[in-house]
Amino acid sequence: MTTRYFFDIRNSGNLYPDEEGLELPNQKAAEIEAAETLIGLARDSILGNEQPGIAVEVRSPTEPLFCAALIYQMNGTRH
Repeated sequence: MTTRYFFDIRNSGNLYPDEEGLELPNQKAAEIEAAETLIGLARDSILGNEQPGIAVEVRSPTEPLFCAALIYQMNGTRH
């Protein structure tokens, strides 16, 4: 049995809801998908010279499940 998982993107305080979702066999598969999505979003943000603060919020059709996030915080001075 599969479940439909939705992968909403939160970036700079904006929420971009996933309207379609993906049918996956279990939550572990959804966790892997969220991590892969987060990696791609982070790569695009870093290459675009943005400071990434990105999250993938995963939900089922009935409830929020988990959030995978990347937080970029600079300490000290730039070189």
